[in-house]
Amino acid sequence: MNRLPDLSPEKSPLTLVEVIYSTTIREVMSTDPITVERNTPMSTVQHLMRDHGVSGLPIAEEGRLFGIVSVQDLIEALQQGKLNVPVSTCMTERVVTLEEDMPLSMAISTFSKYRFGRFPVLNAAQRLTGIISVRDINVTLVNRLLQQVSKFESMLDNEVTPGLELNRVFHTRQHDFENGGKASTTIKKHLVDHHVDRSLVKRIAIASYELEMNQVVHSIGGTISYRITPDAVEILVQDRGPGIENVDLALTEGFTTANEWIKSLGFGAGLGLPNAKRVSDEFFIHSEPNVGTTVKVVIHLDKKQKENAT
Repeated sequence: MNRLPDLSPEKSPLTLVEVIYSTTIREVMSTDPITVERNTPMSTVQHLMRDHGVSGLPIAEEGRLFGIVSVQDLIEALQQGKLNVPVSTCMTERVVTLEEDMPLSMAISTFSKYRFGRFPVLNAAQRLTGIISVRDINVTLVNRLLQQVSKFESMLDNEVTPGLELNRVFHTRQHDFENGGKASTTIKKHLVDHHVDRSLVKRIAIASYELEMNQVVHSIGGTISYRITPDAVEILVQDRGPGIENVDLALTEGFTTANEWIKSLGFGAGLGLPNAKRVSDEFFIHSEPNVGTTVKVVIHLDKKQKENAT
């Protein structure tokens, strides 16, 4: 399995997107990676790769990463008769690395950008703590999604509990990607628990998730308020921050003010507000530069849904 999922909520199941952004690289990576020191001969590298079935080895000493050697480096050494030379003469010194506290979305973006088979993972002290491969990611995602499927099946087996109505307020913080998406996940679960039509749940979840992550990415924090009745779901989003200078432009697909770091995390594609507006029955936005932004979304529940909810 070499393909990785698309990070867009529009092109991937929302549950998959939630898993990707709520999981850290630390939870996915292989710990205690096989490493070699700089003076290790390439012949030893050859045996290690063969015996362990890996296509790359980090070169590290006492946790400090010096480079990485790939199967391609090994092939070139074989062709040039250099199996007795130290790995330091064949390794790649400029290594693309990831950090263990980054969201899994960062790893997926990095794999898509560089097309390598694995990346070393460092901790906050810049010491090697693991290595992550495409297989690690896919195995983790399959297991997490199976867990979600089991939860949904359990929900469907239960009786509908009374009380669809809900008033709930969540708070967001700037660049808090670890908690980003939790509000949307909580509301989605509430709606599923009350057997709300799944097409409506998907629309509500998309609008909620896009607006929530917009706050995390672009503001310095704010609130997301949900008002759920048998008639409609109302989402009120209010944040503090730079505001939006040109609202019409911000509602254009592809327009973004996100910096390169945000884009590298898989955010800032310029689809958040357009997606939220597209799935809404009613959409209102007001923004003042250097003050903040308010967005209100309403999604109506149809007659059949109201009968089921009551």
